[in-house]
Amino acid sequence: MKEFFRQSMAWLHTWSGLVPGWMLYFIFLTGTLGYFDTEIDRWMKPELPPARYDMPAEPMATTAIKYLEREAAGAQRWFVSLPGDRDQPYLRVFWPGKERGGNNKLLDPISGESFTARETGGGQLLYRMHWNLHYLPKNLAHWLVGAATLGMFVAIITGIVIHVKIFKDFFTFRPAKGQRSWLDAHNVLSVSALPFHIMITFTGLLFMAGTYMPLIAAAQYGAGAEGQKRFNQELFGNTRDVPSAGIAAQLIDPVSLIRDGETRWGKGGVESFEIINPGDANARVILHRRGDPAVLRSGESDIFDGVSGALLEQRPAITSPSKAARDLLLGLHEGLFAGPLLRWLYALSGVLGTAMIATGLVLWVVKRRQREQKKIGGEGFGLRLVERLNIGTIIGLPVGVAAYFWANRILPVELLQRDDWETHVMFLVWGAMLLHAALRPTAKAWTEQLGIATLIFGLLPLLNAFTTERGLGNSLRIGDWVFAGFDLTMLALGLAFAWGFRRVQRKRVQKKTIEATKQPALQGVRS
Repeated sequence: MKEFFRQSMAWLHTWSGLVPGWMLYFIFLTGTLGYFDTEIDRWMKPELPPARYDMPAEPMATTAIKYLEREAAGAQRWFVSLPGDRDQPYLRVFWPGKERGGNNKLLDPISGESFTARETGGGQLLYRMHWNLHYLPKNLAHWLVGAATLGMFVAIITGIVIHVKIFKDFFTFRPAKGQRSWLDAHNVLSVSALPFHIMITFTGLLFMAGTYMPLIAAAQYGAGAEGQKRFNQELFGNTRDVPSAGIAAQLIDPVSLIRDGETRWGKGGVESFEIINPGDANARVILHRRGDPAVLRSGESDIFDGVSGALLEQRPAITSPSKAARDLLLGLHEGLFAGPLLRWLYALSGVLGTAMIATGLVLWVVKRRQREQKKIGGEGFGLRLVERLNIGTIIGLPVGVAAYFWANRILPVELLQRDDWETHVMFLVWGAMLLHAALRPTAKAWTEQLGIATLIFGLLPLLNAFTTERGLGNSLRIGDWVFAGFDLTMLALGLAFAWGFRRVQRKRVQKKTIEATKQPALQGVRS
């Protein structure tokens, strides 16, 4: 009975990993890039100056308010984000508008002029892609991602069950042993970041729990739009529905409120502020405190009357134990609290997870090839399909991401919908890699795609140096570690793919040598 149970778990582990495997690879790869979304944003906008976090809040707030009074006088809401860390590197203002996503501007904190930078999806697009996918309706994408994530969670749990010697597997790797080596690599990658894999998968499901289990909220708040509104009001504390009085009134100087906020919360304690109905008798000023990054995704908020300055409400960061638990788990998933070292550890764990999925997909092919080759007619369609998808996704998707970065530097800055075309380039290149994998012999496809990956990543810092003034040499000289770190990471990836290219090429040569030595021996036996 015990052996039957383990065999059942092994079967479930195999298929819950294979069926959503390529989508999981996409999710893990783009999600891992999301841990450096802000840094990628800044690299893809080389016109922006290096970030500054040393300026006091009051003059920056004054600069932002003057800009909004000039450019967004009729807007119902103003939002100002003050720079304070890598996640908020620039003074940013937002107001709703007809443009896609509203009006989002980055300002020079001294002159008050908005920075002009090229249109790009940046790192934010890659980050959002790992749960929204792309080109698909959002609701459909969320269900597909949820199903794939659930499959991943099942694969992790069943993997723990079938590996009774899980700690021994962590220290076991036998190179150059064919199927055994792939299994060892898969086991080592799985066990080395197992807590991270469990956490990131489980918390990923929590992000869209309302989509997957909507009846839980409906049972308490009602199934209609009004019930959903009350649920969101309680969960997120929405204050944007304050109606306008239609009577003009002088807005209180928000800087005085920020000064008081910094007195209570400490220097740099005000993360952002927003103004609802500016210039109206029913105006509101809301200060948002910089949250404790080790525990919460957001801090407490103070809501003031925008005319008299009277404090109307103090909204705590923790409104209920359930919301605090939710925020804690989602904060663990996003890793916003992480400093540089821990952020790199998050990224490394994401790389290990991505490699774990890739080795699992390759292992499925390796385990079945010998069995399929013994059949009459050779390898079946299913095996060939999986192997081609493996090549075109495991190597082709990273090449597509690198092409996204190349497009950022090559496409004309004045091109209309430039950010969309960057994304189109990524998927077109990925599609071309899938087509290449389908048309070429397997061994040659692996070698050629690894060679392409080596070149497209390795030459990216050179492209950056030719197209901007922020090449690797200049970045290192002035200590611009965002640009230097990006270029060095691309070089490291190019070297990693070069190592893979050399290993596969050497294996091909060895295989040809063995076949060549066997051929005369076979001819001698026949003669």
